[in-house]
Amino acid sequence: MVCPFDRAQALELRQREQAITAVLARKRPIGPSLTHCKDCDREIPAARQALGGMTRCVPCQSIFEREVR
Repeated sequence: MVCPFDRAQALELRQREQAITAVLARKRPIGPSLTHCKDCDREIPAARQALGGMTRCVPCQSIFEREVR
C-alpha cells in the first residue's frame, strides 16, 4: 500500500518540475538593455541591465505583464 504522504510528495515534485520547465521555456528578450525605462524614464538598475534585453524597470514591467494577461 502506498503512503498518501509519499503520493502527495511525488505529485508536488512533478508540479514543481513542470512549473520550472514552463518558466525556463518562456521567450526571453535578447540584445542590449536600455539604461532607462521606456515607460517612466527611470534608470534601470545595472543588475537588471546585465540580463540583456531589458527595456522597463521592475515596477513598469510588472504593470505591463498584468495588462498583457
